[in-house]
Amino acid sequence: MPHLTVQATPNVTIPHEESLLRALNLALWESGHFGKRTDIKARILPIDTFLVGVEDDEQENGFIYLHLKLMAGRDIVARNQLCELIVTTAERLLKDEQSGRASIQVCAEVEEISAVYHKKFFDLP
Repeated sequence: MPHLTVQATPNVTIPHEESLLRALNLALWESGHFGKRTDIKARILPIDTFLVGVEDDEQENGFIYLHLKLMAGRDIVARNQLCELIVTTAERLLKDEQSGRASIQVCAEVEEISAVYHKKFFDLP
């Protein structure tokens, strides 16, 4: 834990997805909130169909949505710091890469994961 999911509309340019994930994971690691580097897991899920508002047929708006799921126990101050950290990291890496044809919003949510969470490692043959 944590799990970070990045979703981006097709009108957002992410030139190198692995570099974005690496930078986000590194920022989370350097925050000092996590015990092992390998605890931090991130993925990008593409959004094929989207609409911003009710009349954005030309897709003049787009967004990046960062969803960070954490084990319970961090106070609201820590969760807000982590939220701001991932927003500023994504903005820093992606802002200059955009075409300028779309207005892009960066959104983030930090959520505590359910108390019912299991993980298991299995040995490969």
